[in-house]
Amino acid sequence: MKRPKLMEADSNGNITNFFDLLSEEIIFSILDFIDRNPLDRKSFSLVCKSFYSIESKHRRALKPLHQKHLHRLLIRYPHVSHIDLSLCPRVDDGSLTVISNSCKDSLRSIDLSRSRFFSCNGLMSLALNCKNLVGIDLSNAKELRDAAAATVAEAKNLERLWLARCKLISDMGVGCIAVGCRKLKLISLKWCLGVTDLGVGLIAVKCKEIRTLDLSFLPITNECLPSILKLQYLEDLILEGCFSINDDSLAAIKHGCKSLKNLDMSSCHNVSHVGLSSLISGTEDLRQLNLAYGSLVTLDLANSLKELSTLQTLKLDGCMVTCAGLKAIGNWCISLKELSLSKCLGVTDEGLSYVVTKHTELKKLDITCCRKITDVAITCVTNSCSNLTSLRMESCTLVPREAFGLIGQRCQLLEELDMTDNEIDDEGLKSISRCSNLSILKLGICLNISDEGLALIGMYCSQLTELDLYRSAGITDLGILSIACGCRDLQSINISYCNDITDSSLISLSKCPSLTTFESRGCPLLTSLGLAAIAVGCKQLNKLDIKKCHDIDDAAMLPLAHFCQNLRQINLSYTSVTDVGLLSLACLSCLQSLTILHLKGLTLNGLAAALPTFRGLRKVKLHANFKSLLSCPSFRNLGVHGCVFEWRDKEFQAELDPKCWKLQVEDIIQ
Repeated sequence: MKRPKLMEADSNGNITNFFDLLSEEIIFSILDFIDRNPLDRKSFSLVCKSFYSIESKHRRALKPLHQKHLHRLLIRYPHVSHIDLSLCPRVDDGSLTVISNSCKDSLRSIDLSRSRFFSCNGLMSLALNCKNLVGIDLSNAKELRDAAAATVAEAKNLERLWLARCKLISDMGVGCIAVGCRKLKLISLKWCLGVTDLGVGLIAVKCKEIRTLDLSFLPITNECLPSILKLQYLEDLILEGCFSINDDSLAAIKHGCKSLKNLDMSSCHNVSHVGLSSLISGTEDLRQLNLAYGSLVTLDLANSLKELSTLQTLKLDGCMVTCAGLKAIGNWCISLKELSLSKCLGVTDEGLSYVVTKHTELKKLDITCCRKITDVAITCVTNSCSNLTSLRMESCTLVPREAFGLIGQRCQLLEELDMTDNEIDDEGLKSISRCSNLSILKLGICLNISDEGLALIGMYCSQLTELDLYRSAGITDLGILSIACGCRDLQSINISYCNDITDSSLISLSKCPSLTTFESRGCPLLTSLGLAAIAVGCKQLNKLDIKKCHDIDDAAMLPLAHFCQNLRQINLSYTSVTDVGLLSLACLSCLQSLTILHLKGLTLNGLAAALPTFRGLRKVKLHANFKSLLSCPSFRNLGVHGCVFEWRDKEFQAELDPKCWKLQVEDIIQ
């Protein structure tokens, strides 16, 4: 087909660019549609000078790879309102000063959750110069103290603040924030172990507009709860792991929070139905309740929740469940949309069958590791919940292979299906292939499936974006070819320990340009030829795991370095890559995580020469034999830039046959 002409000469010989006839607003709308892929935006900006200028004006979010590019990028993009520095491990006060002076009032949010080395001086520059700043993420800033919190309090218009794992901040710092940031609507204090009832109480009293409050794992008691529950607009309250909250403290609460929509009480081991009843009393619009890893799910607990007329999501993961409790949940007058029973002991055919026959509008059901259920429960699930979009049933090992055929016959709206470690066979896959909306399919450790069943998935499930075939030993190149031909939008695939996979599979998968995650550890027949094909065809690749692919060597590293510029995580352990191959990867400016254990061709001198050239590294896993390198100045310099070294001292491990491996796991469980 002929390409349409973008430019045309008139009768006088003047050249007209048709895009010049479009307003800037229309071109902005076009750019909105190509906003997902940064490579597409880059291609657009390189068309001509006017496109370059328009793309600069249009961009509102920035995610630089290194702090040294900040000044140049902020000149290029003068209208940025959100800056994400999560890829920059080292962000100092100078960088924050550059941002505050360049962006000023246009900056509305900044993410520093993965950055280090800044102090209260840099934060003060942001607070004073960026008057419209409404969001700051300071999670994981373990060095920040109360002085930094007091600085943040100068950002008077702040609405969203994340302080997760800021363990040195105390009640004093939080108190400053409460007094200074009266407009806060969201604050996360998760794992801020220095914050007690006093600090949380100040937030509740001073910040009346709070909508979301995350107090996970804080050493708080009942003292601050009355103030919290008086918050007029509170919608999300997260109390995960607040071990000091118990029934006795909750019993004193007279009224719950009317506006509450989401309550997370997971891992609150000292709260039973008695305390929970007090906490939720008076709530009028509670939609999500998380009681995972908490107390026993009994008849009393279920009855205490039955008045929640708007509840849509109930999560009981890891709880001990009684049959009477499940049946009582089934008798609620409401109809749940999501039920999670992952790793719940006590879930039986009788209890699960009763629940699903009552809650027929379920969209999501998680019964992972419910090892007592059989085909009886699956029959009830598929009969009653035909509108399921997500079904997770990993390791339901008593379900016979015949039962899986019912899933595809009756639940054809499924978008996510986890069949890991089950007895499903090709007939089951044939049935599941009727689920044409399927985008996530996990078939790890499914030893009864083969290429024949996988071919049907490739033929009829064209929207598949994620496929997990971990240790599914019956899959060969033919099955992968079917997936690659039928599922062109595939983004993630795991073929680890599929021993019969060869380079042919990788050449087939190279036709899937959207592939971002590729895991093939323990595939002994793969070579550099196949990986080079992946590199050339899958330029958006950002995660690569080729551990124990012994025949992959330096020849594959150069194509990776040249074509996969978005690669952020790579595992080369037990391959045949040497110093030369490692050095060739140094140009990957996005690379953050590198695992290089048991590389026979890797020497002390080679490693010393290669690693310092990786400027963006955040984490490196090395064998303990290389620890002497820490004395090298260039390695100390990596640490200064925020790179963390993790040392491993385990011996070379031989691989087990997948069936033998599964038998060993079953022995451990029993």
